[in-house]
Amino acid sequence: MQGETNQSLSSLEIIDRSSKYIAGGVVSLNRKVSPGIVFDSAEGSKLYDVDGREYIDYHAAFAPYLLGHNFPYVNDAAIKSLSDGWSLMGSGTNYWEATLSQMLCESVPSLELVQITNTGSEATAHAIRLSRAYTGRDHIILPLGGYNGWHNEVARKVMTTIDEIGPRVSPGEYPFMAMSGGIPEDTKKVVHIVNFNDLGSVEYVMKKYPIACVMTEPVLQNVGIVSPNPGYLKGLIELCERHGSLCVFDEVKTGFRTGLGGYQEYCGVKPHLSVFGKAVANGFPLGVIGGKRGIMELFNDPDDKKRVLIAGTYNAHPVNTAAAIATIEFLRRDGVYESIDKSSHLLYDGLKMLFDEKGIASTLANNKSAFCAYFCNEAPQDLHDVLKNHNFQLDLTYRQELIKRGVYHIPIPCKQGSVSYSHTEEDINKTLEITREVLKVI
Repeated sequence: MQGETNQSLSSLEIIDRSSKYIAGGVVSLNRKVSPGIVFDSAEGSKLYDVDGREYIDYHAAFAPYLLGHNFPYVNDAAIKSLSDGWSLMGSGTNYWEATLSQMLCESVPSLELVQITNTGSEATAHAIRLSRAYTGRDHIILPLGGYNGWHNEVARKVMTTIDEIGPRVSPGEYPFMAMSGGIPEDTKKVVHIVNFNDLGSVEYVMKKYPIACVMTEPVLQNVGIVSPNPGYLKGLIELCERHGSLCVFDEVKTGFRTGLGGYQEYCGVKPHLSVFGKAVANGFPLGVIGGKRGIMELFNDPDDKKRVLIAGTYNAHPVNTAAAIATIEFLRRDGVYESIDKSSHLLYDGLKMLFDEKGIASTLANNKSAFCAYFCNEAPQDLHDVLKNHNFQLDLTYRQELIKRGVYHIPIPCKQGSVSYSHTEEDINKTLEITREVLKVI
């Protein structure tokens, strides 16, 4: 290995080495896809692999890159934090975490107090524990087709099959189908799965069990883009308040990408707790949990029987905190979101035109700069609609053919595409030209 660089080995050689030393051949198994491309670097809207190929990127590493890869304003802030001597002090508070926390509370109207974590999964785990401590209850409700992290309570299958879940049930619930081994059966008994956009089923479960919280993405963005029906999110909060439960918004994907105030500000509601990640630090690892003061203060309750533990050596690591501060600073600038919206709609309008020209049944669903091309006639309202109507094989072929020609969507059907501030009109036009070529062969 002496003298090697990341450019001196081919994709196949690196994949072979990884298979020998990494369990599963890749770190984080949700990244294991075919074709197996080894990326070498990234800048702005582009990815580059070790074999010298360039790709226009719409995967964005599962969506944290709202501004673009290696965005100079954010990278410069992270580098400056090191050159200025910022370090992991591990004792007391500091200027950087105080500043970031103030910026978060100023940005999202529902945040009265926050805590900083390293990942969105950590933040959702804290939200469930906090909800249980606040309500004195154990049961939780999650939506079918949602993703809220890797820990036991939320690790159910995201993309199932109709055969597994059966026909739509309303009011009612679905079995907890674990996406992992090692989850205790007793854990599954306190987790209740209902369909998204189904208030009747939420209330049905609430009347049967003592529910600590309902945790949901406000838009399902792990099975594409499934938007809430008018009044659904407001109704969820009202049901929680009526039944003494907490409503938790998992805005790891929607937060900051939809707008500075999250999807909740966009639709005019205030959940009791919220979690954020991904775009908040433009690719640097940082998560957030925040919400109402009376709930969040349980992290520091004087009664140790009520106090909720939150700890982590790397929480609010100064480099990641510097990146988050810079990201929010940049997003506050006039015209940033407008520029992203302009690029997004240039792409969406072009794709719709191309699909229509080809006569392909399609729906371009989007939440601002997050999008998904469904190969069916109507936008889905829940996972059942996706499973029954979407052409999964066509979707996979479409993604694979785009990759061959230099446009990167992760080759997994229904995975969200993401437009960034760095995508140019030239990028969009080239994407549309390549898409036209792909539609001729699929």
